Amino acid sequence: MLPCMRYTLGVDEAGRGPLAGPLAVGIVAVEEGYDILGNFPGLNDSKKLSERKREALFLILQEEMRKGSVRSLVCLSSARMIDEKGMAFAIRHALHRGVRKLLPDPAEGKIFLDGSLSAPGEYAQETVIGGDATVPAIMLASIAAKVARDRLMEKLDAEHPAYGFKKHKGYGTKAHFAAIREHGPCPEHRRLFLRKFETAH
Repeated sequence: MLPCMRYTLGVDEAGRGPLAGPLAVGIVAVEEGYDILGNFPGLNDSKKLSERKREALFLILQEEMRKGSVRSLVCLSSARMIDEKGMAFAIRHALHRGVRKLLPDPAEGKIFLDGSLSAPGEYAQETVIGGDATVPAIMLASIAAKVARDRLMEKLDAEHPAYGFKKHKGYGTKAHFAAIREHGPCPEHRRLFLRKFETAH
């Protein structure tokens, strides 16, 4: 449990659009006054960074966590949940679960969220459009979510080698669609997304 002091939290998600794999919600908590940009040189929106740079920043995050300077976790919602409950539910489920785990007492901090995301109503929060490019705590959360999800997709590639998950991370590339046509979907595919593709084509 976090000590009784004020925290700033950043929240962002990764994996909303792929055809396969889970959705990931990254959450970071830092003490108020902690210099995120000073401790994470070159930090930016994860989409604007190379894979190598994201991995380097993620290693710094892990080291800061070991020192107790930063708390972070990534919560996942599976492809099956996305199919059964919808994307909005999957995002809310992962986000709310993660926020309540990382900051059990809403009075201890404020949450900054990217885009259309929202935290449980009992928390002080601010949603920032484009926050993953402007708010350091959200930038760091975007790194956590993206790297954790990419690493998981690489593991899933070993379990389902026919689809090339390691290369495209589940996104709808031509090679991915060709593999689905040849082999059919695997349990990690979002059937709802595949039905939309089939209808459009």
